[in-house]
Amino acid sequence: MSTNSKNRNYKLKQTWYSKNNGRNQKKGNGTKSKNNSAKKQIKKPSVKVSFLGGLNEIGKNITLLECEGDMLIIDCGMAFPDGDMLGVDLVIPDFTYLEQNADKLRGIVLTHGHEDHIGGLPFLLSRINLPIYGTPLTLGLVGNKLREHSLFNKAMLNEVHAGETVKLGCMSVRFIHVNHSIPDAVAFAIDTPAGTLVHTGDFKIDCTPFSGEMIDLSAFARVGDEGVLALLAESTNASRPGYTPTEMLISDSLDSLFKKAEDYRIIIATFASNVNRVQQIINCAEKYGRKVAFSGRSMVNYMDVAQKLGYLTVPKNILIDIDMLGKYPSNQIVLITTGSQGEPMSALSRMAYSDHRKVMVGEGDFIIISANPIPGNEKTVGNVVDELLKRGCKVIYESMYEVHVSGHACQEELKIIHRLTKPKYFVPVHGEQKHLRKHAELAQFLGMDRKNIFIGDVGSTIEIHEDYMKELPPVPAGKVFVDGLGVGDVGSIVLRDRKHLGQDGLIIIVASLDVYDGHVISGPDVVSRGFVYVRESEVLLDEVRKTALAILEDCADNNIHEWGIIKNRIKDDVSKLIAQRTRRAPMILPILQEV
Repeated sequence: MSTNSKNRNYKLKQTWYSKNNGRNQKKGNGTKSKNNSAKKQIKKPSVKVSFLGGLNEIGKNITLLECEGDMLIIDCGMAFPDGDMLGVDLVIPDFTYLEQNADKLRGIVLTHGHEDHIGGLPFLLSRINLPIYGTPLTLGLVGNKLREHSLFNKAMLNEVHAGETVKLGCMSVRFIHVNHSIPDAVAFAIDTPAGTLVHTGDFKIDCTPFSGEMIDLSAFARVGDEGVLALLAESTNASRPGYTPTEMLISDSLDSLFKKAEDYRIIIATFASNVNRVQQIINCAEKYGRKVAFSGRSMVNYMDVAQKLGYLTVPKNILIDIDMLGKYPSNQIVLITTGSQGEPMSALSRMAYSDHRKVMVGEGDFIIISANPIPGNEKTVGNVVDELLKRGCKVIYESMYEVHVSGHACQEELKIIHRLTKPKYFVPVHGEQKHLRKHAELAQFLGMDRKNIFIGDVGSTIEIHEDYMKELPPVPAGKVFVDGLGVGDVGSIVLRDRKHLGQDGLIIIVASLDVYDGHVISGPDVVSRGFVYVRESEVLLDEVRKTALAILEDCADNNIHEWGIIKNRIKDDVSKLIAQRTRRAPMILPILQEV
């Protein structure tokens, strides 16, 4: 097994080399090649594409390619729970189909280091250990995540740079540099026996990026000239006309805000992964003689990795620990924190609700939210802003201050990629239905036939051939909820119960029955939680007790001892009583024991 890229901190174990060398030579698994020419075949095969996440949703991006018995995974992300996913910490893809085809999987290629593209990796690698290929910063962030899950030592991490090629089975993946809100982002040109597929990942066209080079449009053009069978392009900003502004705009905006806040402590909330944004904040802090502290576990972790790998430059003596904030005047502090999306457990949210152990906010704070709300997060962000304003903070969150620019391509940039790649078929990815539809309309506007465009859903599978593109039966896919240490043990039924409890409360009916004849020995006792205030509803609860007692005695008199039947009768009759009296429907939980 040979590699052309320089592995900095991540090397495959020698034992894995020797164990898999024969198979790799046979399959071409995990080798990199500069030669992408393939032998012409009289009749080309088809390639299958399965979407295990990232369609009709924001986040949880994961795509599976299959050709001639070899499978390749593009990204493996996670999503944050919706408001109705009570108690859920994370949402990850369903890996059932991948586990069913583990022997065909040749590796995972990563576009960049955002959570919606790498957050699901620890959960997948705990089941199937596969070689992973990504750029240096992406792998640095992945490595940090795998350490938390005690998976780093057995992980097979392979560093690849833009411009290089990785061969995985019968498929070769060319890494193409793109601009995004995190450094080291790439797109893929995937050469298969069926033809070349282009997957853009998340990107925008930035002619003046804050760091690194402009997107490699010439690479897209070369691939387009060679012939592209299908284009899979992100759709997040497909409804926005024009071009996405350059990241360089933020520097001027930050500078003017730092001047305005000369008498305040500055707190800036942004995405932990937005290394370039943090670098601009640090540059402003240095210019105005301020110390910088990080708040939020993910922020500290991301910045630690970025600094070690050289993607973040921190001047000497400017960085301080959050515990040192009290030793400096407030107007000499910049606190960079997580929570720009209003996440309930994030650092900024805890500050807003006076729940942060180390930072109390008030009238002396100038707070900048340097991010736009992800669709669906608008209300939670608004709630956090309101709480901060109530505490007397000055909050900058409006778009007119230009404290945030998107990392995703708008319509004109999407048009450029379409024109450069000239695909035969097109699949819009990464977005909700409105984004996918808008992107499909854009492709049609550029002259593509509607029958050559596919709008899918999670689980959708398509077969792409040079002569046709058709939909196949869906594969197992969906959402798996992570709640604490539990993965997948919270399903729709559990969420329904949690929602029921949260909306209507709980009534517990406890009784002890004679083991011989089933008559009531003690009880029934009625306990209410989240339903009514007990002291003001004693009459109602006494009616509930009498109704339950009547049912228990009737069952005993009629020699009914099946507990399932008895409990269902209690639930039905008590529910009817409560509905008549209150128009509510609390959860009824009978607990019976024999004595």
